[in-house]
Amino acid sequence: MFKSAEHQITVSYPSDSAKVEFDKVSGEFFNHFRRKVHNYSIEIEYKRDFENLKVEVMTKRKIFEKFVEKNPLLKDLDDLMRFDLT
Repeated sequence: MFKSAEHQITVSYPSDSAKVEFDKVSGEFFNHFRRKVHNYSIEIEYKRDFENLKVEVMTKRKIFEKFVEKNPLLKDLDDLMRFDLT
């Protein structure tokens, strides 16, 4: 988010799913923001930002490593059972 004009805020989003998630909370967020700054004439503009789109391929190994971060005992289980996560 950045201020693009005196009464305009531009919200840039990387993907459509990110915009959908932001739309779920944007109404409450902007109503609170307008009350806080005492400016009800603020306009919101949405802009798709393709440059900041991050695509990450999740392999079985990466998913398992994320689970290991949450539960270190899985690493011991992997050492014991020698899972094939290729």
